[in-house]
Amino acid sequence: MTAAHDTRTIASAADAARARARLARLLADAQVPALDRARVLSALGVRLRRALDAGGAELAVTAEPDGRLAIALDGPEPWRHTLVCPGPLPGPRDAPLAEALLGADEDTAAVLAGLAETEELLRLHREELHQTNQGVLALHAELEAAALAQRDLLDAERAARAEAESARRMLTFLANASAVLHASLDHEDILRRLPELLVPEYARHVDVWLVDDERTPPGERAAATVTAARTGRPQHAGPHPGGLPGVDDQPASALSPDRPLLCLPLGGRTVQGVLTLSAPGDRFDPDTTVMLVELARRAGIALENARQYEQHRDVAEALQRAQLTKLPTVPGLDLAARYLPATRGLNIGGDWYDAFSQPDGSVLAVIGDVTGHGLRAAVIMGQLRTALRAYAVEGNGPARILTLLHRMLRHQQPELYATCAIARFTPGEREVVWAAAGHPPAVARGPRGEVRVLDAKPGIMLGVPLPYEYEEHTVELPPGSVLALYTDGLVERRAAGIDAGIDRLSRAVQVLGAKELAELDTAADALLKPMLHDSEHDDDICLLLCRTTCG
Repeated sequence: MTAAHDTRTIASAADAARARARLARLLADAQVPALDRARVLSALGVRLRRALDAGGAELAVTAEPDGRLAIALDGPEPWRHTLVCPGPLPGPRDAPLAEALLGADEDTAAVLAGLAETEELLRLHREELHQTNQGVLALHAELEAAALAQRDLLDAERAARAEAESARRMLTFLANASAVLHASLDHEDILRRLPELLVPEYARHVDVWLVDDERTPPGERAAATVTAARTGRPQHAGPHPGGLPGVDDQPASALSPDRPLLCLPLGGRTVQGVLTLSAPGDRFDPDTTVMLVELARRAGIALENARQYEQHRDVAEALQRAQLTKLPTVPGLDLAARYLPATRGLNIGGDWYDAFSQPDGSVLAVIGDVTGHGLRAAVIMGQLRTALRAYAVEGNGPARILTLLHRMLRHQQPELYATCAIARFTPGEREVVWAAAGHPPAVARGPRGEVRVLDAKPGIMLGVPLPYEYEEHTVELPPGSVLALYTDGLVERRAAGIDAGIDRLSRAVQVLGAKELAELDTAADALLKPMLHDSEHDDDICLLLCRTTCG
């Protein structure tokens, strides 16, 4: 199929109008959409006007075999345009001008209708976009609210963690402080430790007033202190904004003009005193105050226990000292003794020494140690001492006396044991007879300074639930010899075994000089000094020195 070709010369406005009308009819017949027709004809009209101003042009319209329509305007400004025609291309025909104008109006109306439809679509799209924007804004608002809520939750979590950490720290402090306070049985030591524990973290200043203290509390807090001691309830003696849980308010006359003071009763079964704390800042934190109230209660219990232990200890020591023997004066034998109560704890009341004459003139030197401590041990020690003297008056020797004591203790005190050593000095004889029941070995020093430990195997402890017969041993002690009897508190320490202590005692006995030996009491003090150089011992101590003379 060959292409259809139509060429027209445009020399006037009428030529241009006819050419445009002819093309409009052609496009309409070819079923070109109105919008596309309007676009092509508008573009052609603009170029025809420019061509007329420039002197004219030629317009060629060609129908291609493939259904396309090619439009070419040759002139000063050449223009080419090709469009696809939906319908078959008719042959070129002229259209009346009036009809062309009406057709142009129809095209314009169609274009306007299309524009109206497009505008409606644009409106719908704008509305949809607006709704989308509103949704996005709402989503942003929700996200911001969620972020704020998350931030609040994080802040609350941090606050909860800080509060939990503070509570953990205070509970740890309370546990450690309680352990420190209850580790001591000395009430003065407990009172010294309280300020060390509390200042400066929990108090700026600490003062303790005891109910039996002759001091009067300072005037600015006297009312609060007395009230706390009388009622057993915490009081504050200074301005405290907001108040404290469990702390009673005071009248204005009792308030301190400076920082607040907290008066806490030191309460056990009974109120021991009042702990007064000056706030480290401008107020006491409520949680800290609750912890301080509990600490004061525990401190009061520790003070009460310490005082009871000290009273118990004093009674036991007084009872034991009352039962210790006044050493006799006998010819041919010098005696010296020392008793030292334990410096720590209540290890008192079980050690004793004794020395007395038998009917035949012999002298018995005795040393012993009852297991257990306190009043009961002191009482049992007194019973053993009395029974031992009774058996000795009947003329029994050291081994027989121990056997009888063992039998008595097994039947009367089956849960109590004791150790004992007895040495018998007979006037005019150089040999000393001795026997021991589970007791540390005696140390003997000859006149020339030679030392030996009487380490023959001792018998079992008194009171062990087994029948037993004790054996006697002899040792030669010429005039000028010294026999040292002692209890385990002198030689035994936690950090070292008893054998090391016995070796140390043997060396101390060996280095005694003539000056110390001139007075046996001086020798006893000289022995104790190297043995107790650390000044701390957990058990009470008895030392009995026996020196043979020519008398």
